[in-house]
Amino acid sequence: MRGRIPVCLLLAGLCFLPSAALAVDSSQLLRVLSLRDYNTRVVMLGAALLGMAAGVIGSFMLLRKRSLMADAVSHATLPGIAAAFLFMAALGGTGKSLPGLLLGAFLSGLLGMGLVLVIRSQTRLKEDAALGIVLSVFFGIGIALLGIIQRMKTGHAAGLESFIYGKTASMLASDAQLIAVAALLVLVVCGLLFKELGVVCFDPGYARTQGWPVGLLDVLLMGLVVFVTVIGLQAVGLILVIALLIIPPAAARFWTHNLLKMVIASAIIGAVGCLVGAALSALLPKLPAGAVIVTTIGAVFLFSMIFAPERGILARWLEHYRLSRRIALQHLLRAIYEWTEHHGDLAAPADHLEEVRSWSATELRRTVRAATRAGLVANGQGPGGLRLTEAGMEQASRLVRNHRLWELYLITHADIAPSHVDRDADQIEHVLGAEMVKELEELLAGQSLPANPHPAREPQP
Repeated sequence: MRGRIPVCLLLAGLCFLPSAALAVDSSQLLRVLSLRDYNTRVVMLGAALLGMAAGVIGSFMLLRKRSLMADAVSHATLPGIAAAFLFMAALGGTGKSLPGLLLGAFLSGLLGMGLVLVIRSQTRLKEDAALGIVLSVFFGIGIALLGIIQRMKTGHAAGLESFIYGKTASMLASDAQLIAVAALLVLVVCGLLFKELGVVCFDPGYARTQGWPVGLLDVLLMGLVVFVTVIGLQAVGLILVIALLIIPPAAARFWTHNLLKMVIASAIIGAVGCLVGAALSALLPKLPAGAVIVTTIGAVFLFSMIFAPERGILARWLEHYRLSRRIALQHLLRAIYEWTEHHGDLAAPADHLEEVRSWSATELRRTVRAATRAGLVANGQGPGGLRLTEAGMEQASRLVRNHRLWELYLITHADIAPSHVDRDADQIEHVLGAEMVKELEELLAGQSLPANPHPAREPQP
């Protein structure tokens, strides 16, 4: 299944196109998918490259547990944009030179990131408080500066709002080229420092013992985040760019435990999500591209969270369900075996089994059906009586022995009171593997297993 991760994610992204296709004719859909229009090519390819770069660098931020740093950085860019406008206007320009605005955003983002690190390291405040302070204060300063710009006689803030909400649909070729350069830089740096960044994300203490400059690597990682954030302002805006840095790696985390595979999957999710979102926006022009891109990536995250084969909600629920059914079956076999120890070949009555395990009649019938289908239990003499088959007796004896072996270990080595040991053994015996049983046998060699300390109770008349 792991080898099919990119295919699954690609299908999860492309599955949103048919809903949009219902509202347009086939010729328009074909025109968008074939990238026939120049503007469509620029927007879709530029957005895909941005999603890929954000997915790669966002993976390391997620594992470093600093995803919300990108949120503070993105909001911290707003006062830099406004200050750059004011500075360029004071020099006699229009104030809307894109390189100047992006430079101001980059410097302001670095300042915001630096303040977060200073507050976290030099005060008793935690990182979440530092992020909240920087995010709110910088964004408030930016809004105030935009208000000043709006009242200026020599210029106005028209167009600067695009840095807040994005303007994906009007992306120029120069913007796409800038995004391509940023994506290439991120890929090269992360590729060259992949091992170092991975160790810093998982175990910074070990990285320090190996003499690696953890602080410098952290600063480099944050600098790349600021760089991608500033580049993404043109596409989705400072409010939504955080989604490109957090959602793709969070979705990829459901699919794999391997760092390299996670980074690749995150890049695919970011690229495909942006590609599909831009295509949907082209098919339905009334929908803003930035919001559609984020919504599409969010849908891929939802798909991953539910259907990922190992860590998804559905897989975990099925695993829990199978475990609960297996535990119920093992309890049934143990209960019948312990009854047989005290009553010989007499079949265990159903009311006794309900009482000893506090089962409902429905749950008991369901467990008995499963045991009967597995050939472990058969009907015995008397109404509702159950007995173990040969295979059931073999499995039940092994289960009872493991249970009592674990009870003996808890009593002799864990100082658990005998009156409580059955409950504690019940909680762990179902996950005892063959190796653990062998270790317990060796550890307790020479000590005899106890007789059943909890004899089967007689059914009430």
